[in-house]
Amino acid sequence: MTTSDHIETKEEVELRHLDMVCTNESELVHPWWYNFKYTIVGIIFGIVFVKAEIISWFRIQEMFQLSSFFMYGVIGTAVVVGAISVSIIKKLKLKSIYGEQIHIDDKEFNKGQIYGALIFGIGWAITGACPGPLFAQFGSGFSVIIITIISAITGTWVYGKFRDNLPH
Repeated sequence: MTTSDHIETKEEVELRHLDMVCTNESELVHPWWYNFKYTIVGIIFGIVFVKAEIISWFRIQEMFQLSSFFMYGVIGTAVVVGAISVSIIKKLKLKSIYGEQIHIDDKEFNKGQIYGALIFGIGWAITGACPGPLFAQFGSGFSVIIITIISAITGTWVYGKFRDNLPH
């Protein structure tokens, strides 16, 4: 039986979900410079975040103080666009630009998501930053955000180190 003939068990799929965001495995091999296009898109994304004030500490504090709808509108729009996009990808069985099948596996809810969401929300409220715009904030001259970046990296490392002992 070859690797491609292997049928994954439910436990293997769940373990892979803990290890990565995307469970698709590309067979394509790209040159070292291939991913620069993602850097360009990331820079553009950061500029849009800055211009739209999505990275603004004040906007984020307004959201957590329930004094402005702005951030809820941004997040709600992103959720709706994401849900529609995933639905279209699944329904039409779309392929990547390279012709590879896109698989979006369903995930099961677990209590660890509650704990993680609480920790994430508390950190977001305290620092005024979620992981997405951290580097845009740093690039905008908010050098103090380096503490949050180091904390996020450390938290990710700690989770990876103790993941097997945490509730999932």
